[in-house]
Amino acid sequence: MDISSAGLRVLRQIAESGSFTAAAARLGYTQSAVSRQAAALEHSTGATLFERRPDGVRLTPAGLTLLRHAHTVLASLAAAERELTGTVPRTELVRLGVVLSAGSAILPAALAHLAEADPQITVTTREGATPTLIRALRAGSLDLAVLTSRPPHRPFDSELPRLHLEAVADTELAVAVPSTGEFAGRTTAHVDELVDAAWIATPSSNSEPLLGVWPGLPGRPRVVHSARDWLTKLQLVAGGFGVTTVPSRLSPVLPPGVSLLRVDGAPPEIRRVLVARLSGHPTPAITAVTQAITSTA
Repeated sequence: MDISSAGLRVLRQIAESGSFTAAAARLGYTQSAVSRQAAALEHSTGATLFERRPDGVRLTPAGLTLLRHAHTVLASLAAAERELTGTVPRTELVRLGVVLSAGSAILPAALAHLAEADPQITVTTREGATPTLIRALRAGSLDLAVLTSRPPHRPFDSELPRLHLEAVADTELAVAVPSTGEFAGRTTAHVDELVDAAWIATPSSNSEPLLGVWPGLPGRPRVVHSARDWLTKLQLVAGGFGVTTVPSRLSPVLPPGVSLLRVDGAPPEIRRVLVARLSGHPTPAITAVTQAITSTA
């Protein structure tokens, strides 16, 4: 097979992005250039590597096999480049992905713990929704990811090999409300009281659902503000402009003017925090970062 490193990078980016268009944007290529690289890969391997679906592009089993070897090839090329340019890192690098709701509650404490216990490890981080981070793990762009799941905690995807998952903690969802006004001084609210509330919600899709409206809310919610950023949502709550759903683990970092209410009259909404990686024997650095997360979560 005659396969270029550029072709392998395109393969990896398509796996991570889930579409030719998104891969082109990430790589700085045109979509036609990405399509040509994909076609060249399939011609060279003599196999169908990409499955076009209504919700994007996924790698076929043959594509996943090539991706697994692409990890090794691209990592070796990167190591060679560092040696030739004299930029061999003095520390071990771990690339960590974190779901949007876990960053402020888990990440700072875990990094502080790691800096004290293993100063020879450097961690880079990126935020994203669970499906995005899973694609990045499988594409080899991340080494670890902090994810969340809801009962009954089924596998995140059907791809092989399965992800290695380690449960960190369970957390209950709560509703963030202004400290003044209708819910002032309260610690609970009945779900029926929330039906007519003004909600602050994150835009969502079928592939990447995100927090906002209470999951068990009866009827159609009235969403008055749409924001993806947690700080924006909570500051809107503090200003009295609506309510939003948050994991209760965010309570230590709530801004002034925001209180949390437990919801009565509906089953508890529990979310599990997990650390995910590809299967196989992890490096000592990946193990150390995992332990830092589990010990501080």
